Amino acid sequence: MLLRTGCILLFLLSAAAGLRAQDQTPGTGSVNVVKDNRIDILIKKQIYINTLAIRNQPGFRVQIITTNKRNEANDAKAKVMQLYPEYRTYLDWEAPYFKVRVGDFRSRQEATDLRNKIAAIFSEGVFVVPTIINVSPEKEME
Repeated sequence: MLLRTGCILLFLLSAAAGLRAQDQTPGTGSVNVVKDNRIDILIKKQIYINTLAIRNQPGFRVQIITTNKRNEANDAKAKVMQLYPEYRTYLDWEAPYFKVRVGDFRSRQEATDLRNKIAAIFSEGVFVVPTIINVSPEKEME
């Protein structure tokens, strides 16, 4: 085992001695960087993906129902999606309840405006709740 470890160590040391990070030209003070062009492509692709990404930030949603029956929650979600397709609808599960929440609002006032519209449709309590919302980059600029 000791002989094997010694051989590996000797190999690594000899391999490291043959590597150089830059030319050893005295007095030039410059570094020659050699890289694969595919790295630039990957960087551009990641920048593009980052611009499309949904960002999370504190905000508000309108909670339209809290129930321990999944079917009831799914029905409420479907109904609000039909009535208000312009808002994202979420079905959250916090044991033992399913909660249907609507929208991604930065301010409580925006959420309250929607709550006032929805309250007439859903007889149970409809509340504005603070939560982490999803904001797409185009909305971030507004």
